[in-house]
Amino acid sequence: MMKSVVAELEGTVLKDHDVFSYFMLIAFEASGLIRFALLLALWPVIRLLEAFGRGDYGLKLTIFVATAGVSLSEIEAVARAVLPKFYLDDVDMEAWKVFSTCGKRFVVTKMPRIMVERFVKENLRADDVVGVELSVNRFGFATGFVEEGLDSIAGRVALLFGDDQEPCLGLGRPNSTCGSLFLPLCKEESHPPFTTTKRHDDHHIDGPMPVIFHDGRLAKRPTPATALLILLWIPIGIILATIRISIGILLPISVANLISRLLGGRVVVRGTPPPPASASTSGVLFVCTHRTLMDPVVLSAVLRRRIPAVTYSISRLSEILSPIPTVRLTRIRDVDARKIKRQLEKGDLAVCPEGTTCREPFLLRFSALFAELTDKIVPVAMNYRVGLFHATTARGWKAMDPIFFFMNPRPVYEVTFLNQLPAEATCSAGKSPHDVANYVQRILAATLGFECTNFTRKDKYRVLAGNDGIVADRSSNAAGEFLDALKKIVGSFMLH
Repeated sequence: MMKSVVAELEGTVLKDHDVFSYFMLIAFEASGLIRFALLLALWPVIRLLEAFGRGDYGLKLTIFVATAGVSLSEIEAVARAVLPKFYLDDVDMEAWKVFSTCGKRFVVTKMPRIMVERFVKENLRADDVVGVELSVNRFGFATGFVEEGLDSIAGRVALLFGDDQEPCLGLGRPNSTCGSLFLPLCKEESHPPFTTTKRHDDHHIDGPMPVIFHDGRLAKRPTPATALLILLWIPIGIILATIRISIGILLPISVANLISRLLGGRVVVRGTPPPPASASTSGVLFVCTHRTLMDPVVLSAVLRRRIPAVTYSISRLSEILSPIPTVRLTRIRDVDARKIKRQLEKGDLAVCPEGTTCREPFLLRFSALFAELTDKIVPVAMNYRVGLFHATTARGWKAMDPIFFFMNPRPVYEVTFLNQLPAEATCSAGKSPHDVANYVQRILAATLGFECTNFTRKDKYRVLAGNDGIVADRSSNAAGEFLDALKKIVGSFMLH
């Protein structure tokens, strides 16, 4: 008979038993800064309720403040695109090893089921999850209350197995609210901390499924201390970002580089870049990994000359504010090929063949178009580090990406120039464009210590945003777009 396990999520599968930071993520990403600040302000009240043995009331208050009035679809989107990364970072691998030895796996949580179901089923490979159920009105908005609370957990766990069966193994804390409800139903109990020394059977899985795509602006899990730091830093960060962006637009690159270092920014350069193209020769194609919209801008700053960049589906505001020329592609292969060739005849060009950014240590599939158009290919491994805010988004406003990047106290970019591809590794030697693209992807991944994947732009946006990532071109004038973007910038910090 296949062994079954029921595991408590908080404090067992996840190392941290405190769920407050996950509700802070819901508040920030699904609603905005005001709700985020309100929930943080209530944290002492929630802790006081727990201290007096009324942790259930503290949980209900947390759920109400984080979700009341928020559309269920938005909560689902955050649970799909944002939360799994933070859950995975907190997984107790020893507990996972025990959990993964069982053929049938179930998880119990005190959080709303909608917040954890995606992670539990896809990353932990569990069969089902039992948690509290959010109440939703007829318009699809959460009321902030729960329909099925913690007191129903034991009954719902029993229903999973039927009258004649009971779970073989229960993993949890006997003194916790969830653990005390379902552990008595199990034939055998095991409590954290866990120690494992060997694989128990053929059902063992080495690790949870990795998170390749994730979204959201916060780079750190917003524990109360981190959330307070974020709130205090945001006004300073906005001012700092405004200064940094203005310097990049208004001043020469050499001067901007010096001042950016004084303002906390840092660029680490490795390898030797090629010299500028001469008037008698075609330009070099810099093939870069795509981490943020800042990649070609940083490349130009390092080379101390403005390298035009191939772009697609970025906001008009980003193009207006860009300190380097941009070449907007159409996704029509012949048209794009002619545009790139014309630009290479004029000089150097930067391209990111992944077509979209990826935050995790993975490279998406490279488009092979660049390999067909030139043999003068210089791979460039780009990477970045930030402390508070991510500089990419799939669900939000892309025009905010550079702003969030420059809002970080000490943003760091790493640029590694590889040698120009030898002639025998290019299409001129008979290699197919796909072979050349795959080769460039592999050497860039090896340089960064990343893993190559076959995922594409469409895969990313379908996972994170439920669309293909196509942004319709807007015909409004630049001034109108600029004002519209400013409204969005203000709105993102108010109501998101």
